[in-house]
Amino acid sequence: MSRIGKSPIAVPEGVTVEIKDNVITVKGKLGELSQAYSDVEIKLEDGTLTLARPSDKKDHRAKHGLYRALIANMIEGVSKGFTKELELVGVGYRASNQGQKLDLAIGFSHNIVMDIAPEVKVETVSEKGKNPIVKLTSHDKQLVGQVAAKIRSFRKPEPYKGKGIKFVGEEIRRKAGKSA
Repeated sequence: MSRIGKSPIAVPEGVTVEIKDNVITVKGKLGELSQAYSDVEIKLEDGTLTLARPSDKKDHRAKHGLYRALIANMIEGVSKGFTKELELVGVGYRASNQGQKLDLAIGFSHNIVMDIAPEVKVETVSEKGKNPIVKLTSHDKQLVGQVAAKIRSFRKPEPYKGKGIKFVGEEIRRKAGKSA
């Protein structure tokens, strides 16, 4: 049996869960998320969600754990939210934002201006002597991760000097340069 799928999900106060026509909708103080599902049975009983699968087929076992994880992320997202932080490492690398427009100066001949989805709040922190940080906050875990990955793809960290856009706390695998 799926170890992830069989553990129940606690629904905190202020979060409402609605299950109708193979679509689960979760509403909370930070927003609303919906997810279509199939091949699992979802039950809501006095503040806990439980998932059950019809058989032990490989497809059913996979979906059992998948939908449990997705629903748990939805509930955490609408109650607490998710944050990703990116750090710009390099001389002259700068980040600024005007509303939902993120302006990155990362060593190219021109600045990269990116429109961020309205569900994701963007914030830039620039302190003297420290690397600029871009904070992305949203109730949708998938969307905030996708936006962060897109920003990181503009200038991935390179292994020799470590320059580029990296996640805060990410370890870059470093290589030794030429040895004379």
